[in-house]
Amino acid sequence: MGLLSKNINLAAIAAALLAASIFPVQAETAQGDGFPTKAPQVLLIDDGSDTVLLSKNPDKKVPPASLAKLMTAEIVFDALKGGQITLETAYPVSEYAWRTGGAPSRTSTMFARIKSTPTVADLLQGMIVQAANDGAIVLAEGLAGSEQAFAGKMNDRAAELGLRDSRFVNATGLPAQGQAVTLSDLTKLARHIHSSYPEYYPYYAQPAFTWNNIFQRNRNPLLRLEVGADGMGTGFAEESGYALVASAQQHGRRLFLAMSGLASAREREEEARKLIEWGMNAFDKVHIYAANERVGEAQVFGGALNHVALKVDADVELLLPKEGRNRLKARILYDGPLHAPLEADKQIGSMQFELDGNIVRQIPLFTAQPVVMGSLSQRAMGAAFELATGWLRKYF
Repeated sequence: MGLLSKNINLAAIAAALLAASIFPVQAETAQGDGFPTKAPQVLLIDDGSDTVLLSKNPDKKVPPASLAKLMTAEIVFDALKGGQITLETAYPVSEYAWRTGGAPSRTSTMFARIKSTPTVADLLQGMIVQAANDGAIVLAEGLAGSEQAFAGKMNDRAAELGLRDSRFVNATGLPAQGQAVTLSDLTKLARHIHSSYPEYYPYYAQPAFTWNNIFQRNRNPLLRLEVGADGMGTGFAEESGYALVASAQQHGRRLFLAMSGLASAREREEEARKLIEWGMNAFDKVHIYAANERVGEAQVFGGALNHVALKVDADVELLLPKEGRNRLKARILYDGPLHAPLEADKQIGSMQFELDGNIVRQIPLFTAQPVVMGSLSQRAMGAAFELATGWLRKYF
Protein backbone atom coordinates (compact mmCIF):
# COMPACT_ATOMS: atom_id res chain seq x y z
CA MET A 1 0.00 0.00 0.00
CA GLY A 2 1.43 3.33 -1.01
CA LEU A 3 0.62 6.79 -2.21
CA LEU A 4 -0.32 6.74 -5.88
CA SER A 5 -0.58 9.74 -8.14
CA LYS A 6 -2.18 10.48 -11.46
CA ASN A 7 -0.87 13.62 -13.12
CA ILE A 8 -3.40 15.70 -15.02
CA ASN A 9 -2.38 18.54 -17.33
CA LEU A 10 -4.90 21.36 -17.64
CA ALA A 11 -3.84 23.07 -20.86
CA ALA A 12 -6.99 25.16 -20.63
CA ILE A 13 -9.38 25.42 -17.72
CA ALA A 14 -12.39 24.37 -19.76
CA ALA A 15 -10.58 21.46 -21.43
CA ALA A 16 -11.21 17.87 -20.45
CA LEU A 17 -8.74 16.10 -18.21
CA LEU A 18 -5.99 14.38 -20.14
CA ALA A 19 -5.13 10.75 -19.49
CA ALA A 20 -1.97 10.01 -17.56
CA SER A 21 -0.15 7.08 -16.02
CA ILE A 22 -0.05 6.13 -12.37
CA PHE A 23 3.22 6.06 -10.50
CA PRO A 24 4.44 6.32 -6.87
CA VAL A 25 5.10 9.85 -5.67
CA GLN A 26 5.28 11.84 -2.46
CA ALA A 27 3.20 14.95 -1.91
CA GLU A 28 5.14 18.17 -2.37
CA THR A 29 5.23 21.29 -0.22
CA ALA A 30 4.47 24.61 -1.82
CA GLN A 31 7.46 26.93 -1.96
CA GLY A 32 7.39 29.72 -4.46
CA ASP A 33 8.31 33.22 -5.52
CA GLY A 34 5.17 34.15 -7.42
CA PHE A 35 5.65 37.79 -6.43
CA PRO A 36 8.89 39.52 -5.43
CA THR A 37 8.92 40.38 -1.73
CA LYS A 38 11.56 41.18 0.86
CA ALA A 39 9.79 39.00 3.42
CA PRO A 40 11.70 35.74 4.09
CA GLN A 41 8.46 34.04 5.16
CA VAL A 42 5.07 34.74 3.55
CA LEU A 43 1.70 33.05 3.22
CA LEU A 44 -1.11 34.74 1.27
CA ILE A 45 -4.47 32.97 0.96
CA ASP A 46 -7.74 33.87 -0.74
CA ASP A 47 -10.35 32.94 1.84
CA GLY A 48 -13.36 32.33 -0.39
CA SER A 49 -11.69 29.96 -2.83
CA ASP A 50 -9.17 28.60 -0.30
CA THR A 51 -6.43 29.28 -2.86
CA VAL A 52 -2.80 29.81 -1.84
CA LEU A 53 -1.69 32.86 -3.80
CA LEU A 54 1.85 33.01 -2.43
CA SER A 55 3.79 30.67 -0.19
CA LYS A 56 7.35 31.17 0.98
CA ASN A 57 8.72 29.19 3.93
CA PRO A 58 5.29 29.07 5.65
CA ASP A 59 6.25 26.14 7.89
CA LYS A 60 9.46 27.57 9.29
CA LYS A 61 9.17 27.95 13.06
CA VAL A 62 9.60 31.50 14.35
CA PRO A 63 8.99 33.25 17.68
CA PRO A 64 5.36 34.45 17.79
CA ALA A 65 5.99 37.73 19.62
CA SER A 66 2.66 39.55 20.07
CA LEU A 67 0.99 37.31 17.49
CA ALA A 68 0.68 34.76 20.31
CA LYS A 69 -2.17 36.96 21.49
CA LEU A 70 -4.26 35.61 18.60
CA MET A 71 -4.30 32.29 20.45
CA THR A 72 -5.02 34.03 23.75
CA ALA A 73 -7.93 35.88 22.16
CA GLU A 74 -9.31 32.69 20.62
CA ILE A 75 -9.55 31.04 24.02
CA VAL A 76 -11.30 34.09 25.47
CA PHE A 77 -13.72 34.22 22.51
CA ASP A 78 -14.45 30.51 22.95
CA ALA A 79 -15.17 31.02 26.65
CA LEU A 80 -17.50 33.91 25.80
CA LYS A 81 -19.28 31.86 23.16
CA GLY A 82 -19.63 28.94 25.56
CA GLY A 83 -21.10 31.11 28.31
CA GLN A 84 -18.34 30.55 30.87
CA ILE A 85 -17.74 34.30 31.05
CA THR A 86 -19.31 37.51 29.74
CA LEU A 87 -17.88 40.77 28.48
CA GLU A 88 -18.81 42.26 31.86
CA THR A 89 -16.82 39.68 33.85
CA ALA A 90 -14.14 41.54 35.84
CA TYR A 91 -10.67 40.23 36.66
CA PRO A 92 -8.16 41.72 39.12
CA VAL A 93 -4.77 42.97 37.95
CA SER A 94 -2.16 40.98 39.88
CA GLU A 95 1.27 42.25 40.79
CA TYR A 96 2.73 39.68 38.38
CA ALA A 97 0.60 40.96 35.50
CA TRP A 98 1.50 44.55 36.36
CA ARG A 99 5.25 43.94 36.63
CA THR A 100 5.51 41.55 33.67
CA GLY A 101 3.23 43.31 31.22
CA GLY A 102 2.28 46.64 32.76
CA ALA A 103 3.98 50.01 33.06
CA PRO A 104 7.12 48.69 34.84
CA SER A 105 7.78 46.19 32.02
CA ARG A 106 8.42 48.83 29.35
CA THR A 107 6.60 46.61 26.85
CA SER A 108 3.27 47.04 25.06
CA THR A 109 0.76 47.78 27.81
CA MET A 110 -2.69 49.21 28.46
CA PHE A 111 -1.38 50.69 31.76
CA ALA A 112 -3.79 48.74 33.94
CA ARG A 113 -3.32 49.67 37.61
CA ILE A 114 -2.36 46.97 40.06
CA LYS A 115 -5.41 45.62 41.98
CA SER A 116 -7.84 47.33 39.57
CA THR A 117 -10.58 45.14 38.05
CA PRO A 118 -11.08 45.78 34.33
CA THR A 119 -13.77 43.83 32.51
CA VAL A 120 -13.17 41.21 29.84
CA ALA A 121 -14.32 43.76 27.26
CA ASP A 122 -11.72 46.26 28.51
CA LEU A 123 -8.97 43.65 28.58
CA LEU A 124 -9.79 42.39 25.09
CA GLN A 125 -9.61 45.90 23.69
CA GLY A 126 -6.31 46.51 25.43
CA MET A 127 -4.84 43.23 24.23
CA ILE A 128 -6.12 43.47 20.64
CA VAL A 129 -5.93 47.20 19.92
CA GLN A 130 -2.80 47.99 21.93
CA ALA A 131 -1.15 44.52 22.01
CA ALA A 132 -1.21 44.98 25.80
CA ASN A 133 0.80 42.36 27.64
CA ASP A 134 -0.82 43.20 30.97
CA GLY A 135 -4.25 42.70 29.41
CA ALA A 136 -3.25 39.28 28.07
CA ILE A 137 -1.84 38.14 31.42
CA VAL A 138 -4.88 39.29 33.39
CA LEU A 139 -7.15 37.38 31.00
CA ALA A 140 -4.94 34.30 31.30
CA GLU A 141 -4.95 34.41 35.10
CA GLY A 142 -8.67 35.02 35.20
CA LEU A 143 -9.49 32.05 32.98
CA ALA A 144 -6.91 29.54 34.19
CA GLY A 145 -5.60 30.74 37.56
CA SER A 146 -2.08 31.36 36.30
CA GLU A 147 -0.37 32.23 33.05
CA GLN A 148 1.46 28.90 33.11
CA ALA A 149 -1.81 26.99 33.37
CA PHE A 150 -3.26 29.13 30.60
CA ALA A 151 -0.33 28.25 28.33
CA GLY A 152 -1.36 24.62 28.74
CA LYS A 153 -4.85 25.56 27.60
CA MET A 154 -3.35 27.38 24.63
CA ASN A 155 -1.50 24.27 23.50
CA ASP A 156 -4.51 22.02 24.04
CA ARG A 157 -6.70 24.36 22.02
CA ALA A 158 -4.05 24.71 19.32
CA ALA A 159 -4.05 20.93 18.92
CA GLU A 160 -7.85 20.91 18.65
CA LEU A 161 -7.66 23.52 15.88
CA GLY A 162 -5.01 21.60 13.96
CA LEU A 163 -2.12 23.98 14.65
CA ARG A 164 0.39 21.16 14.44
CA ASP A 165 3.70 23.01 14.51
CA SER A 166 3.15 25.71 17.14
CA ARG A 167 3.87 25.71 20.86
CA PHE A 168 2.98 28.40 23.36
CA VAL A 169 4.69 29.12 26.68
CA ASN A 170 2.87 32.29 27.72
CA ALA A 171 -0.16 34.39 26.83
CA THR A 172 1.77 37.42 25.60
CA GLY A 173 4.37 36.13 23.17
CA LEU A 174 7.16 37.66 25.25
CA PRO A 175 10.45 35.79 24.67
CA ALA A 176 10.41 32.30 26.19
CA GLN A 177 12.39 29.16 25.43
CA GLY A 178 10.46 26.66 23.33
CA GLN A 179 7.80 29.09 22.14
CA ALA A 180 7.36 29.00 18.35
CA VAL A 181 4.74 29.25 15.62
CA THR A 182 4.52 28.90 11.85
CA LEU A 183 2.80 31.15 9.35
CA SER A 184 0.67 28.20 8.25
CA ASP A 185 -0.65 27.80 11.78
CA LEU A 186 -1.14 31.54 12.33
CA THR A 187 -3.10 31.85 9.09
CA LYS A 188 -5.30 28.91 10.01
CA LEU A 189 -5.90 30.48 13.43
CA ALA A 190 -6.72 33.90 11.96
CA ARG A 191 -9.21 32.40 9.51
CA HIS A 192 -10.82 30.44 12.32
CA ILE A 193 -11.22 33.54 14.50
CA HIS A 194 -12.78 35.48 11.63
CA SER A 195 -15.27 32.76 10.71
CA SER A 196 -16.13 31.51 14.21
CA TYR A 197 -16.44 34.76 16.17
CA PRO A 198 -18.01 37.41 13.92
CA GLU A 199 -19.36 39.25 16.96
CA TYR A 200 -15.86 39.78 18.39
CA TYR A 201 -13.80 40.13 15.21
CA PRO A 202 -14.57 43.90 14.93
CA TYR A 203 -12.22 44.49 17.89
CA TYR A 204 -9.37 44.00 15.42
CA ALA A 205 -10.51 46.98 13.33
CA GLN A 206 -11.02 49.30 16.30
CA PRO A 207 -8.84 52.35 15.53
CA ALA A 208 -7.93 53.28 19.11
CA PHE A 209 -8.56 52.57 22.79
CA THR A 210 -8.24 54.73 25.89
CA TRP A 211 -7.58 53.21 29.30
CA ASN A 212 -6.39 54.86 32.49
CA ASN A 213 -6.72 58.19 30.63
CA ILE A 214 -4.07 57.09 28.11
CA PHE A 215 -5.05 57.15 24.43
CA GLN A 216 -3.36 54.63 22.13
CA ARG A 217 -3.94 53.89 18.45
CA ASN A 218 -4.29 50.43 16.98
CA ARG A 219 -0.82 49.01 16.28
CA ASN A 220 -1.85 47.49 12.95
CA PRO A 221 -0.45 49.95 10.36
CA LEU A 222 -2.58 48.53 7.53
CA LEU A 223 -5.78 49.92 9.05
CA ARG A 224 -4.66 53.39 8.01
CA LEU A 225 -4.06 52.37 4.40
CA GLU A 226 -6.71 52.05 1.70
CA VAL A 227 -6.28 48.32 1.15
CA GLY A 228 -9.43 47.08 2.88
CA ALA A 229 -7.62 45.82 6.00
CA ASP A 230 -9.78 45.12 9.07
CA GLY A 231 -7.42 43.04 11.31
CA MET A 232 -5.41 41.23 12.79
CA GLY A 233 -2.06 42.01 14.54
CA THR A 234 1.68 42.64 14.47
CA GLY A 235 4.74 41.33 16.26
CA PHE A 236 8.46 41.87 16.68
CA ALA A 237 11.19 39.57 17.98
CA GLU A 238 14.94 40.18 17.96
CA GLU A 239 15.48 36.71 16.56
CA SER A 240 13.05 36.90 13.63
CA GLY A 241 12.36 40.57 12.96
CA TYR A 242 9.02 42.20 12.22
CA ALA A 243 5.94 40.06 11.61
CA LEU A 244 2.30 40.55 10.77
CA VAL A 245 -0.97 38.69 10.33
CA ALA A 246 -3.55 40.65 8.38
CA SER A 247 -6.95 40.28 6.79
CA ALA A 248 -8.30 42.54 4.08
CA GLN A 249 -11.51 42.64 2.08
CA GLN A 250 -12.23 44.27 -1.28
CA HIS A 251 -15.02 43.74 -3.81
CA GLY A 252 -16.40 40.72 -1.97
CA ARG A 253 -13.03 38.96 -1.68
CA ARG A 254 -11.09 38.43 1.53
CA LEU A 255 -7.37 37.74 1.80
CA PHE A 256 -5.38 36.51 4.78
CA LEU A 257 -1.70 37.44 4.89
CA ALA A 258 0.99 36.26 7.29
CA MET A 259 4.59 37.40 7.02
CA SER A 260 7.72 37.36 9.14
CA GLY A 261 11.38 38.31 9.04
CA LEU A 262 11.09 41.93 7.89
CA ALA A 263 13.92 44.32 8.76
CA SER A 264 11.81 47.23 10.02
CA ALA A 265 8.25 48.29 10.78
CA ARG A 266 8.30 50.46 7.66
CA GLU A 267 9.39 47.56 5.46
CA ARG A 268 6.70 45.35 7.01
CA GLU A 269 4.01 47.90 6.23
CA GLU A 270 5.18 48.46 2.65
CA GLU A 271 5.59 44.78 1.81
CA ALA A 272 2.19 43.95 3.29
CA ARG A 273 0.54 46.72 1.28
CA LYS A 274 2.13 45.53 -1.96
CA LEU A 275 1.19 41.91 -1.34
CA ILE A 276 -2.44 42.72 -0.58
CA GLU A 277 -2.76 44.94 -3.64
CA TRP A 278 -1.20 42.24 -5.80
CA GLY A 279 -3.45 39.56 -4.34
CA MET A 280 -6.54 41.65 -4.97
CA ASN A 281 -5.71 42.69 -8.54
CA ALA A 282 -3.57 40.03 -10.22
CA PHE A 283 -6.01 37.11 -10.10
CA ASP A 284 -9.35 36.04 -11.56
CA LYS A 285 -11.77 33.55 -10.08
CA VAL A 286 -12.11 30.55 -12.40
CA HIS A 287 -14.72 27.79 -12.19
CA ILE A 288 -12.97 24.42 -12.42
CA TYR A 289 -15.55 21.74 -11.54
CA ALA A 290 -19.23 21.54 -10.64
CA ALA A 291 -20.40 19.60 -7.59
CA ASN A 292 -20.49 15.82 -8.23
CA GLU A 293 -18.59 16.19 -11.50
CA ARG A 294 -16.41 13.21 -12.37
CA VAL A 295 -12.77 14.23 -12.56
CA GLY A 296 -10.79 11.03 -13.00
CA GLU A 297 -10.54 7.42 -11.93
CA ALA A 298 -8.59 5.10 -9.67
CA GLN A 299 -7.56 1.50 -10.19
CA VAL A 300 -9.45 -1.19 -8.26
CA PHE A 301 -8.37 -4.78 -7.63
CA GLY A 302 -10.70 -7.68 -6.92
CA GLY A 303 -13.80 -5.93 -8.20
CA ALA A 304 -16.34 -6.32 -10.97
CA LEU A 305 -14.80 -3.11 -12.36
CA ASN A 306 -11.10 -2.47 -12.86
CA HIS A 307 -11.47 1.26 -12.19
CA VAL A 308 -13.75 3.47 -10.13
CA ALA A 309 -14.75 6.97 -11.21
CA LEU A 310 -13.81 9.80 -8.84
CA LYS A 311 -15.78 12.99 -8.24
CA VAL A 312 -15.73 16.22 -6.28
CA ASP A 313 -18.48 16.82 -3.74
CA ALA A 314 -18.77 20.60 -4.19
CA ASP A 315 -18.13 23.30 -6.74
CA VAL A 316 -14.42 23.97 -7.17
CA GLU A 317 -13.20 27.48 -7.92
CA LEU A 318 -9.63 28.72 -8.01
CA LEU A 319 -8.05 32.13 -8.13
CA LEU A 320 -5.59 32.02 -11.01
CA PRO A 321 -3.19 34.62 -12.38
CA LYS A 322 -4.62 36.68 -15.18
CA GLU A 323 -1.56 35.61 -17.15
CA GLY A 324 -0.37 32.02 -17.35
CA ARG A 325 -3.47 29.96 -16.57
CA ASN A 326 -2.27 27.31 -19.02
CA ARG A 327 0.46 26.47 -16.52
CA LEU A 328 -2.09 25.03 -14.08
CA LYS A 329 -1.66 21.32 -13.45
CA ALA A 330 -3.55 18.86 -11.31
CA ARG A 331 -2.90 15.41 -9.98
CA ILE A 332 -4.93 12.79 -8.18
CA LEU A 333 -3.43 11.29 -5.02
CA TYR A 334 -4.73 8.22 -3.22
CA ASP A 335 -3.48 5.33 -1.12
CA GLY A 336 -3.50 2.40 -3.47
CA PRO A 337 -4.13 -0.07 -4.77
CA LEU A 338 -7.84 0.10 -3.90
CA HIS A 339 -9.64 -3.16 -3.14
CA ALA A 340 -13.26 -4.06 -3.74
CA PRO A 341 -15.88 -3.79 -2.44
CA LEU A 342 -16.14 0.00 -2.45
CA GLU A 343 -19.11 2.13 -1.48
CA ALA A 344 -20.23 5.16 -3.45
CA ASP A 345 -19.43 8.60 -1.97
CA LYS A 346 -16.44 7.27 -0.04
CA GLN A 347 -13.49 9.64 0.28
CA ILE A 348 -10.44 7.85 -1.06
CA GLY A 349 -7.97 10.58 -1.95
CA SER A 350 -7.47 14.13 -3.06
CA MET A 351 -6.63 16.32 -6.03
CA GLN A 352 -3.77 18.78 -5.87
CA PHE A 353 -3.71 21.84 -8.09
CA GLU A 354 -0.25 23.18 -8.87
CA LEU A 355 0.92 26.34 -10.58
CA ASP A 356 4.60 26.71 -11.41
CA GLY A 357 5.40 23.88 -9.01
CA ASN A 358 3.46 25.40 -6.09
CA ILE A 359 0.47 23.66 -4.54
CA VAL A 360 -2.32 26.25 -4.66
CA ARG A 361 -5.14 24.04 -3.40
CA GLN A 362 -5.97 20.48 -2.40
CA ILE A 363 -9.52 19.09 -2.48
CA PRO A 364 -10.98 15.72 -1.38
CA LEU A 365 -12.11 13.16 -3.97
CA PHE A 366 -14.91 10.63 -3.57
CA THR A 367 -15.99 7.46 -5.35
CA ALA A 368 -18.71 8.26 -7.88
CA GLN A 369 -20.12 4.71 -7.92
CA PRO A 370 -20.01 1.48 -5.91
CA VAL A 371 -17.74 -1.36 -6.93
CA VAL A 372 -18.89 -4.84 -5.91
CA MET A 373 -16.65 -7.83 -5.36
CA GLY A 374 -15.68 -9.49 -8.61
CA SER A 375 -16.10 -13.11 -9.62
CA LEU A 376 -13.47 -15.67 -8.71
CA SER A 377 -11.80 -15.34 -12.10
CA GLN A 378 -11.88 -11.52 -11.93
CA ARG A 379 -10.28 -11.59 -8.50
CA ALA A 380 -7.61 -14.03 -9.68
CA MET A 381 -6.75 -11.79 -12.63
CA GLY A 382 -6.70 -8.76 -10.34
CA ALA A 383 -4.36 -10.48 -7.90
CA ALA A 384 -1.99 -11.46 -10.70
CA PHE A 385 -2.02 -7.90 -12.08
CA GLU A 386 -1.42 -6.42 -8.63
CA LEU A 387 1.50 -8.78 -8.10
CA ALA A 388 3.01 -7.82 -11.45
CA THR A 389 2.57 -4.06 -11.03
CA GLY A 390 3.87 -4.24 -7.48
CA TRP A 391 6.98 -6.04 -8.74
CA LEU A 392 7.45 -3.49 -11.52
CA ARG A 393 7.15 -0.51 -9.14
CA LYS A 394 10.22 -1.78 -7.31
CA TYR A 395 12.31 -1.11 -10.41
CA PHE A 396 10.73 1.97 -12.02
